[in-house]
Amino acid sequence: MEHLKQWHIAGAIFTLIFSTLLHFAYDWSGNNEFISYLAPINESIWEHQKLLFTPMILFTIIELFAYGKDLPNFLPVKVLSILIGIAVIIASYYTYTGIIGQGFLIADIGTFILGTLVAYLFSYHFLQTTCFSSQLSRIVMLIILVLLILGFVIFTVNPPRIPLFQDAPSGTYGR
Repeated sequence: MEHLKQWHIAGAIFTLIFSTLLHFAYDWSGNNEFISYLAPINESIWEHQKLLFTPMILFTIIELFAYGKDLPNFLPVKVLSILIGIAVIIASYYTYTGIIGQGFLIADIGTFILGTLVAYLFSYHFLQTTCFSSQLSRIVMLIILVLLILGFVIFTVNPPRIPLFQDAPSGTYGR
């Protein structure tokens, strides 16, 4: 399973580098609508989850063709990894801002790095097992993946008026 370790290290590095570029993609694209579904359009916590989601999905597609099609638990583990990474980012952000009372850029970057590393560690560990190998797991995780993609599209255009979706600098929501 040495190749699996190398793939996960490469995936984490890819995600961290690609997300840095992705952070500016919406502005660089001239506020392109398609790019808005893949990259953050503002500084809300929700929009910044695209920084984990988009690179991980892209790398997952590469992994699928490289070795994933041979693993019955590949899709469920990858979707769970993304969800866990997102949960770690959101939980750690709200924990540290709840304690300190405000956000700090370096801490925000740290929460993203933590979420990325946890996501890839989870994936690395569980792809070496038979956990989540059932047909039901694959169906459920495919549905969750579709719902997550729809959530990014719908909430980019029409975000709920709750703090998770609020652009902190401007106090606005959405585009």
